[in-house]
Amino acid sequence: MAFSFVGQSATTRRLAGLRCRRVPVALGNASRNRSLFKFLRRSQVKDTPTEPPVILTEGYLFHPFSKSPFPALRARGEAIKTLAPCPVCASSHSHTQAQPKAVQYECPDCGWPSHCSAEHWKEDEEHQKYCGRLREANEDEHDLRSGRRLREFELPGPQGYEEAISFANWDVFWYTRGFPSMDTERSRRHASKLLTYPITIGGALHQHSGLTLNNQRVTPEGSRSLAALRTSLHVAPGAPETAEAAVGKPQVRIFIPGARAESSLPPHVWEQLCLLFPSTHFHLFFIGPQVSLPKPPNAQATPSPAPTPQSSPPESTTSTSTEVEEVKPAYLPNVYEPPTPAPIARLKRTRSSIERYGVPSYTVPYTPQLTITGIQANYAEVHAQFQHTLDPYSDLFFFFSPGFGFPSPESTSETSEPLLQIASPTEWGPVMPMLLASKCPIFVTGFSPADVERDVRSLSTAPEVAGEFEWVITPGPNTFGSEKWEVADFDSRVMVKTNWGIWAIRGKSRDIQDQSKFSFSL
Repeated sequence: MAFSFVGQSATTRRLAGLRCRRVPVALGNASRNRSLFKFLRRSQVKDTPTEPPVILTEGYLFHPFSKSPFPALRARGEAIKTLAPCPVCASSHSHTQAQPKAVQYECPDCGWPSHCSAEHWKEDEEHQKYCGRLREANEDEHDLRSGRRLREFELPGPQGYEEAISFANWDVFWYTRGFPSMDTERSRRHASKLLTYPITIGGALHQHSGLTLNNQRVTPEGSRSLAALRTSLHVAPGAPETAEAAVGKPQVRIFIPGARAESSLPPHVWEQLCLLFPSTHFHLFFIGPQVSLPKPPNAQATPSPAPTPQSSPPESTTSTSTEVEEVKPAYLPNVYEPPTPAPIARLKRTRSSIERYGVPSYTVPYTPQLTITGIQANYAEVHAQFQHTLDPYSDLFFFFSPGFGFPSPESTSETSEPLLQIASPTEWGPVMPMLLASKCPIFVTGFSPADVERDVRSLSTAPEVAGEFEWVITPGPNTFGSEKWEVADFDSRVMVKTNWGIWAIRGKSRDIQDQSKFSFSL
């Protein structure tokens, strides 16, 4: 699998426990009425909702990683020091010299471990070009754990009757969709990072999408593919687009091969996709070896330790045995092949699907409009169970930063050179011809302009792919990409944005000409 900067962040873990907050309503004079036998009743203590304690305020978000009040960020700083080389040492490194030193010095301006020493930090003039982005990422990570009420994560419910949604950009979408006001750039970054997966899908499929023939992002062949899908996604013109209109319509299946962190998003985040299409029943399939599976039915939730301020004294060694029953790392670095995300919460209607698919899997009917299935296996292992039912009118594939153009860590060519992942027999090599044969549209995102270009170029060299596809959406920026910078642990100079770009293809159509039964030749 390709390198990914997307991991299970504090955003996902915070949302797992997010609940709607209700403000208690005053009852006026009703509380003054006294019953004759009221003195016989015990006084009841009302459960008044309380806000969580705020650990950090807006003006005190910046902390060097080694002095962060949160164990996960301190652990990340230690992981960076073991992975990232000093950029000054690396620039002067040659094969005859020793390996460049690891970063140990934290920049006082951004708090990121950036150089091996203060001297090299002062020598590096290039660091100032991206130091501001690193400080921004530092404060964003602390803000997610600050304990404040994250109003940007309070998602709206169903859309009002005849209230149109605009897909022009994030600002207009949030406004027309009824989101809380995004008053700061930090709120925008948090919300866009959370919603980029479902809204990227919705923004590409919706009939009011900003990807059109007029701006040359959709091709004539692509307009026909999207028109076929939209017959299942929307109702006939003039009909009300309500949940009742879903009766008799086919289920729309969205296959997400190579799913990673998107499989661990809470279901109510994916529900935002359904609210864009009220008359459609979606079935999401997360397929990949790094898909998160639910916790076992008898597993007990272990509360995570609360963050402790740096000034607090260390815990004594005489702690009880219950505090050390489960030892797990506070942070897992985002290396070339990220680890499988932690198990997700098990919902009430979650059921195992291993009997149906033959591999570790689960299915949860979250709402009448949304069903989620997670399959922990390579797509090639389960394609046979779907290939005869794939329909271009109701099925599509969505790849989130698959890394087609990255070299394969497992497969090599006859000249001992690594194959591209799109041609590797152990990765996407056998998968892409299967998907093109289905004639279903295939959407792909990339985390940077270089990543999009790398994946597009790989199509021209892949066997059984080159010359066998048509463009649906031309490569370009994604309106609903994340606005938050993701920093690589192995090099702080490498920064990307999730789902920066998007493009789409489908299997090449063949024109059939009906020849006359009788032909005359002279």
